[in-house]
Amino acid sequence: MKRLTLQPRADWREKADAVGFVWHHTGGQPYWEEGAAYSFTLREIEEDLEPAAAELHELCLDLVDEVMRDEALLTRLAIPEDHWGYVAAAWAGREPTLYGRFDFAYDGEGPPKLYEYNADTPTSIYEAATFQWLWLEDRLQSGDLPPGTDQFNSLYDKLRDRFATLFPLGGFVHFASDADSVEDRQTVRFLEDLAAQAGLEPKFVAMREIGLDGDGRFIDADGFVLQAAFKLYPWEDMFREPYAPKLAGSGVRWIEPAWKSVLSNKGILPLLWARHRGHPNLLPTFFDDDPAAGELGGTYVRKPLFSREGANIEVVGDRPEPVLDQGYGAEGFIRQALAPPPDFEGRRPVVGAWMVGHEPAGIGLREDDSLVTKDLARFVPHLIEA
Repeated sequence: MKRLTLQPRADWREKADAVGFVWHHTGGQPYWEEGAAYSFTLREIEEDLEPAAAELHELCLDLVDEVMRDEALLTRLAIPEDHWGYVAAAWAGREPTLYGRFDFAYDGEGPPKLYEYNADTPTSIYEAATFQWLWLEDRLQSGDLPPGTDQFNSLYDKLRDRFATLFPLGGFVHFASDADSVEDRQTVRFLEDLAAQAGLEPKFVAMREIGLDGDGRFIDADGFVLQAAFKLYPWEDMFREPYAPKLAGSGVRWIEPAWKSVLSNKGILPLLWARHRGHPNLLPTFFDDDPAAGELGGTYVRKPLFSREGANIEVVGDRPEPVLDQGYGAEGFIRQALAPPPDFEGRRPVVGAWMVGHEPAGIGLREDDSLVTKDLARFVPHLIEA
């Protein structure tokens, strides 16, 4: 694994805008890193990253099965008791999943180590699936990269095919997100396009515009009933909204399904460690109030059960960093062994390994200048060296 320095393409901004990747700058800072790329060997992909994602996916499914039968674990994960039956029914029916992303610490020298699993509302799917692939094609065509250079990236095709598998008869599917977030809206628009290619009829509805009819069914602003709906909105928030009591009886087939509320919770990390202690792809992790957390000593990372983009994650010990406080943590914390991302002259990448359905489908990298990957971390394309 290496970090390469490249000459930026002169017209990359125009190309990004032309394909809808309009959030390439965030808060005035570059989000897309045009002047660099991470290079991997085929061995690193095929023997380290891909099998790690596949195996952890299976361990996570086994864990969901256990949690569904244990009220103490549901409580531990802060899933509201009123929704236990709803979540269990989604799992019993094996309601299908579209995607998820494992975030790894990885430097090419040892096995990938799991930081967390973004199982419910992972973003960066568009730039991973599309724009970094277009970047590779451009670089190959211009001669910037040697013939035979490749990328671990079948996301586009697998997502399209997964929509066809989820809805073999086609049909009408809603897509919902925060309409005011450019990144969220464009990400959902990308998924709508893939669904249309798979023979579906997508219809967007802003989350705030979803209402209820007299029969307790969710409807959009035009009065159409939601029957199947993709949502870029986390389950832990949906369970705490005023409409939450209506979820179980609404009849909506949600993507992601309600059982993903288990896996999108950082509480799975200590549960996985307790069941697979010493697994090469897991870090020692404990609940904050577990006396066994003392094994970590005075240096560790403290994470809320629920948070986004590095918010309220604290590095404790001899390498403390400022905490991005966005109010997360009321439901509890975990403690995870400190495993800093590799340091490439001050740039620290995290490898996001994507699952589509039950198959590894590619990677995307975000890099930060700190130990914690936060909301302004840059997306850097990758390649497999020829």
